[in-house]
Amino acid sequence: MKFVLDAEQRLFAETLHTLLADAGTAPAVRAWAAGDAKPGRALWSALADAGVFALAVPEAHGGAGTLPVELVCAAEQLGRHAVPGPYVETLAAAELLGRLGDVPLAATWLPRIAAGDALVSLALPPAVPYALDGDVADLVLTADDSVREAAVRGGTPSLDPARRLLPVVPGEALATGTGEATAAAYDLGALVCAAQQFGLGRALLDVSVEYAKTRRQFGRPIGEFQAVKHHLAGVLVELEFTRPLLFGAALSYRTPDFSRDVSAAKAAASAASYTAARVALQVHGAIGYTDEYDPSLWIRKARALYAAWGSPAVHRARVVDALSAR
Repeated sequence: MKFVLDAEQRLFAETLHTLLADAGTAPAVRAWAAGDAKPGRALWSALADAGVFALAVPEAHGGAGTLPVELVCAAEQLGRHAVPGPYVETLAAAELLGRLGDVPLAATWLPRIAAGDALVSLALPPAVPYALDGDVADLVLTADDSVREAAVRGGTPSLDPARRLLPVVPGEALATGTGEATAAAYDLGALVCAAQQFGLGRALLDVSVEYAKTRRQFGRPIGEFQAVKHHLAGVLVELEFTRPLLFGAALSYRTPDFSRDVSAAKAAASAASYTAARVALQVHGAIGYTDEYDPSLWIRKARALYAAWGSPAVHRARVVDALSAR
């Protein structure tokens, strides 16, 4: 089967890429890491105006209905530009709230999510008891067999300074009997995270290739050395094998195979983006470690996302379990 994005989907992705490239996200990432969310909130509003959050909100609450292919396109650009903030968590929370039915919690927050007026952080198994960027979120939820509004406390260091993990304290249940809704939110969050990792890996590959063209050793660009070519080609192969898994998972949304396909995509995306980060560091050398050098922001995020929403081992086990059940 050949899968090709249609013209509208390609235009949507290109529009987001142009928006974020023109904005220049590196200063916003550094500001977010320093505790200044204002530049990041400006990006959040711009992406909301472009329709990113509406992609996970039911039409009855002001959204476009869940459009998984478009979500993958959007998340790829979020990763490509290392945009800070709880995007994955907010989109997963929209999926969770949308599956609760006509309850006050959904009616209150889904329109705000669609409009970009609310940052939502979400702690789901196996990520509990931590929420991402809960200190800047307008709403923090925990969910398992019930959905609870939570408070955050303290703070936990992250490998990515722009990702702040905070322990949560669950409050009283706001909705019950939501085990299936929680599972669906987890799967959508893992898919969006995988797409973000794919975009991150592509960005790291692109910057590494460009650097290899200009960095010279022994009178030649290092990109002419076979060992460097092989490393970069290996990254490209891993990323290209990840792409069909991502869109295949998106196409299986709301089918019995969705969880399995999401896990296959997430395991591949984690491995590919981590390889891209490792090779980027090798190609750039010591400069890749420096805080002042923008690619270091992407490298750190790739390592932090490796285990976010489930490590490769967790997702490979889910794939094996799904295949064994058949």
